[in-house]
Amino acid sequence: MYKIAVMGDRDSVYGFASVGLDIFPTEENASAERELRALAEGGYAIIYMTEKLYHYLDSALTEYSGAKLPAIIPIPGVSGNTGLGMAQAKKNVVRAIGSDILL
Repeated sequence: MYKIAVMGDRDSVYGFASVGLDIFPTEENASAERELRALAEGGYAIIYMTEKLYHYLDSALTEYSGAKLPAIIPIPGVSGNTGLGMAQAKKNVVRAIGSDILL
């Protein structure tokens, strides 16, 4: 059975534990990339990640961009919404259907 993880700063991810998701408080440092790789190889199908951490790990994320699993989805953190999550969702929709549906 696949699992769902949430990565990011502690304040942003702590609440996800109450709905049964596995949380991984991670700051933007060298250990974040190791944590991402461990989750990707550890049976996690979905990894939610704060936009700030997503931006920090941008180069490491290219390895997973064409893979079916895990799906790595940026979410806003407590520091606010940068719009990265919506931009990524729009990019995925365009790639899936070949057209921007939000014209």
